[in-house]
Amino acid sequence: MAPWAEHAIWWQVYPLGFTGAEPAALPPGTAARHRLGRLTAWLDYAVELGCSGLLLGPVFASQTHGYDTTDHFRIDSRLGDDDDFDALVAAASARGLRIALDGVFNHVGRAFPPLVAAEAAARGGPGTPASRWFKRDEASGALAVFEGHQQLVELNHGEPAVVGYVTEVMRYWLGRGAAGWRLDAAYAVPPAFWAEVIPAVRQSYPDAWFLGEMIHGDYAAYADRARLDSITQYETWKAIWSCLNERNFFELDHALVRHNAFCDAGLLPQTFVGNHDVTRLASAVNDPRHLGHALAVLFCVAGVPSIYYGDEQGFTGLKEHRAGGDDEIRPEFPPAPGDLAPCGWPTYRLHQRLTGFRRRHPWLTRARTVTEHITSSALALRVVAGPTAPGEGRQVLLLLNAGDDPVKFPVDAGTLEVAEVPDPGDPPAVPLLVPPHSWTILA
Repeated sequence: MAPWAEHAIWWQVYPLGFTGAEPAALPPGTAARHRLGRLTAWLDYAVELGCSGLLLGPVFASQTHGYDTTDHFRIDSRLGDDDDFDALVAAASARGLRIALDGVFNHVGRAFPPLVAAEAAARGGPGTPASRWFKRDEASGALAVFEGHQQLVELNHGEPAVVGYVTEVMRYWLGRGAAGWRLDAAYAVPPAFWAEVIPAVRQSYPDAWFLGEMIHGDYAAYADRARLDSITQYETWKAIWSCLNERNFFELDHALVRHNAFCDAGLLPQTFVGNHDVTRLASAVNDPRHLGHALAVLFCVAGVPSIYYGDEQGFTGLKEHRAGGDDEIRPEFPPAPGDLAPCGWPTYRLHQRLTGFRRRHPWLTRARTVTEHITSSALALRVVAGPTAPGEGRQVLLLLNAGDDPVKFPVDAGTLEVAEVPDPGDPPAVPLLVPPHSWTILA
């Protein structure tokens, strides 16, 4: 993996929602809206938050939400054009921010030109050149669709033309200044496909970073076969908020044992407590006093962390499985940071402190966690430098109390001192005594 990606902290943004774009593609011939430039006003905000990159949602021409791509070589006219993209890359680069793009290569929208050609040539049968681009249902012979979504037609990843097309798309945008790719629905694609595409792309762009979306399965084995640098760590995401709601730190302990195993296998997971596909953290956590617990875990465990835009301001929003069910979690942002509501800035400052802590302890990227004390509502995690990470002997002690009574943790702090607590101020007189619904980081 490229050295720069080892210590990346991403600000993840869904551009169509962030910029208030129309819900569907503009009619042919309509002038581009040039909204992508609105992100430029937020680059300093991202830097001050402690982020080193923008993990962008779909920006390519699509029919609706961006995941029904129709042209991977063209910026969606609801967002702008190539000049807008180039300007954003230049502005981000001037601030030391890298940009990763969302590549939707498992499926395409119905207006994807090769699909239109395939359907026009349907009388020629599935063996025609155009038809070979797309998967077909073995039983019916109909075009295969992604997870029941009729507007999302699956590509045939065994077709050499598809391999060549995706490789060309990736190279094109890396050549225009992108630093990496998030591979949407990677889990639905045979790993052999990525194993053919990614090395070919790396020949031209050896420092590119490749993140695969994985929801279930053997993360490490898939990533190894697919030649991925990282995968989305949904197991840890779920355990972080669920254990707090249920007061069941045993769930988090189990997830972190698996997280350690993935890291031992050479995988560096991409960690998060919110993204464009899930209920926002401030809504997922039943008790607002526990939001900081989730963030403390995120910035202490191994991996490449990301912050989903708005979470750093305490935005709420529910993911619903219906038409329009993503609208609450993909909202429009105001024109500039000064237009945000005052109530969100304490959460922003908490994020700042924790990203700063992470940057002061870069060895945490490849750390391992050891549970030293656990009850249903209290957990002491010793976070130690990983076997291949610089900083041998370094450690952090994370103390989490989600209960109603103070907890005196029966662990050895040694020479560690209080580094972070929920509210800035004087460190506690007894570092191992954690108040109810509170947390402490010793380093």
